[in-house]
Amino acid sequence: MTDQADPVREPGAGGPGPDGAGFTYRGAEQELIVVARPEARLRAAEGEVHSASGSDVSALNMFLSDEQLALEPLFGNEDRLRTAAPTRIAEDDVPDLALFYRVRGGEDRAQELGSRMAALPGIDTAYVKPGAVPASIDPSPTGPPDLDETSSRRKEGMPATPDFTGRQGYLNPAPEGVDARWAWQRLGGSGEGVTVIDVEGAWQLRHEDLAAKLAGVVLGTPLQDLAWRNHGTAVIGVIGGDRNGLGITGIAPRAVTAAASFQPLGTAATIHAAAERLGRGDIILIELHRPGPRFDFERRDDQKGYVAIEWWPDDYAAVRHATAKGVLVVAAAGNGGESLDDAVYERRPDGFPSWWRNPFNPSNRSSGAVLVGAGAPPPGTHGRDHGPDRSRLAFSNFGGRVDAQGWGRETTTTGGFWDRPGDLQGGTEEIAWYTDTFSGTSSASTIVVGALATLQGMLKAAGQQPMAPDRARAVLRCTGSPQQDAPGRPASQRIGNRPDIKAAVANLLPSAVGSGRAERYWDELLPYPPELPPRLRLFVAGEWRNLVNPSPETRQAVHAAFAGGRPDVRVWYTDDEIVGLVVTG
Repeated sequence: MTDQADPVREPGAGGPGPDGAGFTYRGAEQELIVVARPEARLRAAEGEVHSASGSDVSALNMFLSDEQLALEPLFGNEDRLRTAAPTRIAEDDVPDLALFYRVRGGEDRAQELGSRMAALPGIDTAYVKPGAVPASIDPSPTGPPDLDETSSRRKEGMPATPDFTGRQGYLNPAPEGVDARWAWQRLGGSGEGVTVIDVEGAWQLRHEDLAAKLAGVVLGTPLQDLAWRNHGTAVIGVIGGDRNGLGITGIAPRAVTAAASFQPLGTAATIHAAAERLGRGDIILIELHRPGPRFDFERRDDQKGYVAIEWWPDDYAAVRHATAKGVLVVAAAGNGGESLDDAVYERRPDGFPSWWRNPFNPSNRSSGAVLVGAGAPPPGTHGRDHGPDRSRLAFSNFGGRVDAQGWGRETTTTGGFWDRPGDLQGGTEEIAWYTDTFSGTSSASTIVVGALATLQGMLKAAGQQPMAPDRARAVLRCTGSPQQDAPGRPASQRIGNRPDIKAAVANLLPSAVGSGRAERYWDELLPYPPELPPRLRLFVAGEWRNLVNPSPETRQAVHAAFAGGRPDVRVWYTDDEIVGLVVTG
């Protein structure tokens, strides 16, 4: 019997966490952000603020001294930022990063201090950002699945981890999955030459299934919390899990994956620093969301009202700079059950700068990021039914700004269940945990990142330029498996299409169909790696071409033709894929 989704659940309500603890991630700090006036040309260093334009900043310095606060340039040295600003776009297209500062100290009085600082000479405004948390939800309305002792423990002397790739339906052909297995058979289709940096809180980077292309922590200090660590481990697994015959396989297993903790720099500064380490076509994944204005920025265990972090001015500025330099940014749309088209997001909070415009409104200048919503997996996945395939899950934010969707439930990957050992494989060895329950717009975003990494890899292998951010968004919107209706959640509540790598390749790398006569054949009865489908390979026009999953009748006809000594096997192909076959002798 399937575990039917409860139609009366409120949007975003995943239920309480294990043991009723709730699903609030601990350790996320609020941030007090100050925006300086451009004409003041502030320079903050060595515990004191100066003005490059000669403005009087004595009142600001006195306030900082009296309150024992420090004002730090959010994105680094102001002069260096202006020198390094992107030059290929208009100046008014990207916010000036040199105007943003973070206040250190006085955390328990942040709102009061922000209001007072906004009135000081040289300061434009100040605002408080709630702590950011991962955009994952209660993995299952009923808790982790019941598993027998053998499958949920990995003890000394037990056999090696089994192959769980059969449970990764998101790897399968569209519409069920993104067709990663097809991509692996193409040059660059495993993400070769692409680097992905995951921005969040913590990871188990010693996991047995994450060794091959893992670059480790490149920024920040990971949080010492198991729930955060399980989340980050799950993210890296979906994108870049090793293709090694055990555990799971990532969508882009040959991409280089790296981790960036937003502590202690804060989210915006970490996004900016990550972008500085990447080249055109590489990818930043933002696996965070935070409480929005719907409930007055209230921190909630059910995550209602949580939204994508680009709504805050400094995060928007960091993302916009990343996309301006050609780095793809993919972000969770959030699990707040919110319409991002709602008028509540048009109202500028008192502390936001006057230039701010709602980035969720498609009529305003976009950050350039790919925003991802959470869709239901095919009914019956892991014995559960969350609604029609590709329909919006009730907790997922939606709206015209959302570009694409991924699986928001039942995502099999590395790591544990919330703050516990893995439900698919647990035990005392954290490096061997696996889960079937990774969920939320977090899991959805990882699937979209994996698909984009394979596409960038194939473009590079074909000698083409990788997709720019605008092109990536356009491809996701014009290809893929369409969103479907669900009771009370029509497709007009937009979360977009589920990526289809094969269809996207046809859009990005269109090629004419060639034809020729097969000179020899190779029947691959036992494919390697074993997760790949069986192939019948025919040598045509100087190259091997692949017929995936040939029928027994086709196999027999080709065998008989070549056995007769005068084969006449006509083949039509696109690149290395056979799209037509006629056997006449």
